[in-house]
Amino acid sequence: MNQSALKVEAVGKRFQLGATESYTTLRESLVRFGKAPWKATRTRRNNDNPTIWALEDISFDVDHGEVLGIIGHNGAGKSTLLKILSRITEPTRGSIEIRGRVGSLLEVGTGFHPELTGRENIFLNGAILGMKRVEIRRKFDEIVAFAEIERFLDTPVKRFSSGMYMRLAFAVAAHLDPEILLVDEVLAVGDLAFQNKCLRKMKDVSSTGRTVILVSHNMGAIHRLCPRCLLLDHGRLAMDGPTEDVVRAYIAHGIDEVGIVTQPPAPRKPIHLRRAYTATREDNHQRDFRFDEGLSIVVEFEVNREIADCAVWVGLRTVEQVWVLGSTDSDSDESRLGTRNPGYYRTQLDLPASWLNAGMYEVVVGINRQSPAKSFDRVEVGTFNILDVDTPSRLRTGQSRPGVLQPFLDWQQHQLAADEPALLEDPGEHHD
Repeated sequence: MNQSALKVEAVGKRFQLGATESYTTLRESLVRFGKAPWKATRTRRNNDNPTIWALEDISFDVDHGEVLGIIGHNGAGKSTLLKILSRITEPTRGSIEIRGRVGSLLEVGTGFHPELTGRENIFLNGAILGMKRVEIRRKFDEIVAFAEIERFLDTPVKRFSSGMYMRLAFAVAAHLDPEILLVDEVLAVGDLAFQNKCLRKMKDVSSTGRTVILVSHNMGAIHRLCPRCLLLDHGRLAMDGPTEDVVRAYIAHGIDEVGIVTQPPAPRKPIHLRRAYTATREDNHQRDFRFDEGLSIVVEFEVNREIADCAVWVGLRTVEQVWVLGSTDSDSDESRLGTRNPGYYRTQLDLPASWLNAGMYEVVVGINRQSPAKSFDRVEVGTFNILDVDTPSRLRTGQSRPGVLQPFLDWQQHQLAADEPALLEDPGEHHD
């Protein structure tokens, strides 16, 4: 029978408010043991402090070679769960079975000694992960090349920038062949090129049969790497399933079901957003739209004092934070950048039918002044869905097409006559 790489059963973690959980070295423990018992009693925690369950009744299995994502709001218990899995802290109750060597990257530079150089910390961190010196030497050049710190290899890491720290920490954790790799928000630091490099490396790690557990707020990374995802909510396992379904539930959680945002008057502002929502062409508030239906994004705003050079804008992005478009009301009428007189206004952006692919999208609206540049308002309206029903591609093939857009475009085709150039013939080649 194929055993799981990791098995979590009914795990809970309770913290005492106002107390800190200490992690001591062997040396500190021996010194403390040698002190008089009455001194030790002075360091006991005050058990009268209230407690809180950071995790409660968490159970799941992870198979060998699986890439699992964990998402949830701040304070949901994601990082606490990874610390338990990496054996940094013990669960209050429940059990964990881990089959394989664990490598973890939970914080920038975890396991690094600030006074040691990059070179020394590679060997130190490798030893902490349970690697033999010969194994570390075999991977050393590859780690340094990935981290891009050759010039600073013999510099104490306390002088590293946060980006250099992250590159080296990730390189060590990912290259020293752990059978289970735990990663917490590695993509929160570093430029876009490094983030893509990390994603490719984690894909490579998983393709060799090793297990990856990734905690991230980057929904794009979760979608790209993790077929399966867990959603934590206030310390409990709210959902466990296919990533697309779990991400949709996470994004939709807490959003106004009507898909409308309203703001009170702001007489001190020269111009102010009052209301925005998604609607049908008949101006019915709605969040779910058929592929062939089309929709409108309606924005209402109030001008309190005469103002010029302002534009109302709408941004549309996927739940993976990929921007689809940005448009302003001056695109169709440049005169709107002229003077706007006091009053209440309503503007509408129409999105065509049979254009957006099935999925969930986020709407952001705002009002900006062009010169001098100033943002008067920016509001996240919420989400809407393009339903994956009766789309031409699904009717023909049974599945949706990839990509953000799914337009059906015109193609031109005709059959070549016998005396016309062959399709595969080099157009620059001439024959006698």
